[in-house]
Parts: sequence; structure tokens; C-alpha cells
Amino acid sequence: MESLLWRRIAVFMAVCCLILVPFVVDAKTKSRQRFEVQKHLRRLNKPPVQTIKSPDGDTIDCVRTHHQPAFDHPFLKNHTIQMRPSFHPEGLYSANKVSGPKQASISQTQLWHLTGRCPQGTIPIRRTTRDDILKASSVKTFGKKKHRSMPLPPKSADPDLVNESGHQHAIAYVQGDKYYGAKATINVWEPKIQQSNEFSLSQLWILGGSFGEDLNSIEAGWQVSPDLYGDNNTRLFTYWTSDAYQATGCYNLLCSGFIQINSDIAMGASIFPVSGYRGSQYDISILVWKDPKEGNWWMQFGNDYVLGYWPSFLFSYLADSASMIEWGGEVVNSEPDGEHTSTEMGSGHFPDEGFSKASYFRNIQVVDGSNNLRGPKGIGTFTEQSNCYNVQNGYNGDWGNYFYYGGPGKNSKCP
Repeated sequence: MESLLWRRIAVFMAVCCLILVPFVVDAKTKSRQRFEVQKHLRRLNKPPVQTIKSPDGDTIDCVRTHHQPAFDHPFLKNHTIQMRPSFHPEGLYSANKVSGPKQASISQTQLWHLTGRCPQGTIPIRRTTRDDILKASSVKTFGKKKHRSMPLPPKSADPDLVNESGHQHAIAYVQGDKYYGAKATINVWEPKIQQSNEFSLSQLWILGGSFGEDLNSIEAGWQVSPDLYGDNNTRLFTYWTSDAYQATGCYNLLCSGFIQINSDIAMGASIFPVSGYRGSQYDISILVWKDPKEGNWWMQFGNDYVLGYWPSFLFSYLADSASMIEWGGEVVNSEPDGEHTSTEMGSGHFPDEGFSKASYFRNIQVVDGSNNLRGPKGIGTFTEQSNCYNVQNGYNGDWGNYFYYGGPGKNSKCP
């Protein structure tokens, strides 16, 4: 009788253990995750000398220039910051000179400027929150594009790759030469995003290498990405990778790499205001070019803000020059239930609607081997599904080389 009782007690204890083990393991996993998140937040959010609360809810930290995340990179421990480029490309368009077909387009800036500015000797960094990181699939993937996020080779797009990756584009491009930079003035909108795990962006790509696992890319433009920022605001962004989005690179300053020198513009901060359908049109100007003396890739925002640079050692193919330049829009279509989502690209309207209705890139240029800005030759256009998003290019005296692009996503011809 006594042995039977002990057997029952043993069975009961074993069952209890089986029930409790998952809870213990789960608690340990959550504790480890909390530790990793806090550790990553300490790495990203450097001690500020001043903090500014933006009207959109962002916190902007003014961090001393030499304390920014770039200097966590082992190759940058003893780096001397290059405070200005050695050379500027010749032949810049004046942003004030150019007007649209029906009305002038107006340049604009960032929302956090309404409540403050960072002092000289600091750079503004959008503070990363715990919730920001938890929206990512892991701490390691936070701030990174997914592996299959590369722009597709325009002449050899594989439909299976399009469907598998969910990334769709409407772009203009040039290839077949050596390119030392690119410039564009980009119409700014606030496209609607159907699913929080999707995004819509408009950018330029500086590309080197193949479209395999060795692709080098420098990217800059504006984007709406609920997963990354927690809202639907239109934000200035940059990205870089040296291995086709596998392990290297990130958005903005969310890893070591890009060195910012400018105290006025915050990567990842909201752009204000944005264009309205049949209303006022706003655009931003972005220039990325290779310093012929130091070899670093520089970025300028508008006419006045030289933001900083990507050190040349980050790249293999782009250490010399780019072999392809792309300008245009990209969205992620997650295809819930096998149907295309209604995530918009650009204004959400097709290019044939024209000015104040469709989104545009104007004054697109490349930087040649003599460090001169010039109109690109042999411009091609590409889109995977023209019934969902499309592109139409042209040329005139005011806008130089330009194109309209974008679309609504799901519609009667894009099921």
C-alpha cells in the first residue's frame, strides 16, 4: 500500500515537472530576450547632451559627433572624422530654379525642427525604443532589410523571385558604365500601407557587384514603414549593404557604418510637409557621390545639408565605382490570402495622371569620372507588374530627365 502511494506521488511529481518545464524554459527565454533588447538599446541610444520631443512622438537625442554608433565598428576605433568632402560634384541643379509644369514645387524639412535644434558638435539621432525592437523578428534582424530585398536585375527579372520575395519596383535605371554618384529630386507623399509588415519607399540605389550574394548597395530616399518606425509617417532614410542584405548594413544609424557630421537632419525622422492629390507638391533633393580624393561615399540632403559619409572600406565593388544606378519606388506585397494588397507606391496613382496626382523623380543625374553631374544616357525603365505599379519617363528643359511612377497596388487589373 505504501509503495503504491509513493508510486502515485512520483507520477504526480513527474506530471507537474512536465507541465512546469515549458513555463521555466519560456521564462528563461523571455528573460534572455529582455537582456538582449536592453543591451541593444544601450548600444544604439548613446548618452545625449540634449533631448528634443518631436510633435509626432519621436525623441531626438543630440549626441556628440564622436560618440555616434558608427564608431562601434572595430575599423573605426581610431578614425579621424572627415568633416567635409574634399570635392563636390560640379554642375548641381539649383533647387530654386526648377518649377513644375503647373505650379512650383516646394522644398521642405523635418517635423522635429518645430520644437528644437541640436547644437554644433552633435548629431541628431532618433531614439530607438523597446517596442521598435520587439516588432522585429529578432534583435539581430532589427533595422535590416530582408535577405531577398535587392532591386531586381531589370533585364532578367525572375517571376518566381518576384513572387517569393514580395518586393515590387517601378524604376528608371542606367548601367554599363562607371558611375561615381547619383542625384535626384524626389516628390514626397504619404502612401497608405495595408499590412504593418509591408513598406513603401522611393529612393535611389548606387549598386556594384552582381545580384547574387556579393551585391554592394548604397540607398537613400523616403519611406513609410510601420514595422520599423511604429507609425505611417513619411521618413528620410538611408541603407547600405556589402553582401546583398545578408549580414552587413542597416537602415539609418541602426548599426555602425555611416558617419554623420550634420547637426540639422536626423536619419529616420519624419519629413514635413508631404504632397497632396491636386494640392501643393513637396520634394526633397538627394545627392550621393564618391569623394575622388578620400574614396568615401558622401550624402547631401537638399542644397544645404551635407549629412556624412559611408567609409570606402565598408564595400568591395563600390570601393572603386558603381556599375548601375536605379531611381524609383519599391513596396513589399505580403499577398495575404493570395491576393495583392492595396499598399500604395508613390502617391498611390498611376504615372499617366501626371503632375500633382502622380509621384515623380526629376533632374535625375549621375556623377561621372571627372566628378561632374550630367544627365544619364540610355535610361531604361522596369516594373514587375505594370497593372499594379508603373513608370513613365521623359525629358524637358526645366526637369531634365524625369519620370512619373507608382500606383495603387490592388485594383481590377491587379487582383
